[in-house]
Amino acid sequence: MASTGGGSLLIAWQLKDKTVLIVGGGEIAAQRIDSVLTTDACILLVCPSEGLSTRTAQLVSIHSTRITHFDRLFSGRGELTNVDMVLTALDDNERSRDICELCRERKIPVNAADIPDLCDFYFGAQIRDGPLQVMISTNGNGPKLAALVKDKIKSSFTGKEGEAITKVGRLRSQLKERAPGVGGAVGKKRMRWMSSICEKWSMDDLAMLDEPAMSKLLEEGWEKNRVPSPKEILETSGTTTSMAIAPSHIVISGVVVGAICMALTLVLKRR
Repeated sequence: MASTGGGSLLIAWQLKDKTVLIVGGGEIAAQRIDSVLTTDACILLVCPSEGLSTRTAQLVSIHSTRITHFDRLFSGRGELTNVDMVLTALDDNERSRDICELCRERKIPVNAADIPDLCDFYFGAQIRDGPLQVMISTNGNGPKLAALVKDKIKSSFTGKEGEAITKVGRLRSQLKERAPGVGGAVGKKRMRWMSSICEKWSMDDLAMLDEPAMSKLLEEGWEKNRVPSPKEILETSGTTTSMAIAPSHIVISGVVVGAICMALTLVLKRR
C-alpha cells in the first residue's frame, strides 16, 4: 500500500495504575522512568544492580512504592505476565529484538531504545507544565533535532501556560456544577462560553484566577450570558491584572499558539 505521509499518530496515552516493564538500567532507563512516573503507572524494572546508573538507582530508591526492581537479567516470556507496556533500554540490540518479538506475540506495545524500526511508538521531545504537555516527534529520524525544536518552542512560553490551563479546568468544573448535563443545548452553551473566555483573556490573566475571581466571573459572565473583561473581574475581586508582557513574548510562533490552543481545547472537551 502506498504511503500517504509516513507519520505517526500522536496521542496522550493514559497509563494510570497500569504496569510498565522497563528492561535495562542505564541513563536511557532513567529517562524512561522519569517519563513514566508522571503518568502514575506502576513500574517494573528488570536489571542487575551493577547495571544501574547513578540516576536510575536514585529513582528506584526515591520512588520505591512506584518502582519494583528485579535484580536480574530479563528471563523470558514470564516477565510479560500482566504487563501493559514494555520499554527496552539495552545496549544489546539482539536482546531488544528478542524482547520485542515476545511482546508482539502477546500484543503488548513496545519501544526499543535507539532502534526505531522495532518501536510501536516513540517518546519524542516533551515539554511539561502542569497539565500542559507538548510533544515534538521526528518519527525516530532525528532526536537531537526534536530537542532543538523543543527548546525553540519552550523559549516562547511565558511560564504561565500550565497554571492558566489548571485554572481553566477548575473554572469549567465549577461551571458544570452550576449548569450540569452532558451534551445538548446546555453543553453547547458551556462550550461556547468557556471558549470565549479562553479567546478573550490572556494566559497571564487566566493564570491569576483565584476562587473569588472564578465566582465573580461565573456570576457576572455565565449568569448574565456575557464575557467580562479581566480588569472587571480581577480588580473587583482583589487580584491585579497583568499590565505588561515582556517583549520577547509579544510575538509567539504559530506552533506555540497551536500547542496551547490544543491543550485548552482538550481541557474544554474532556467530559
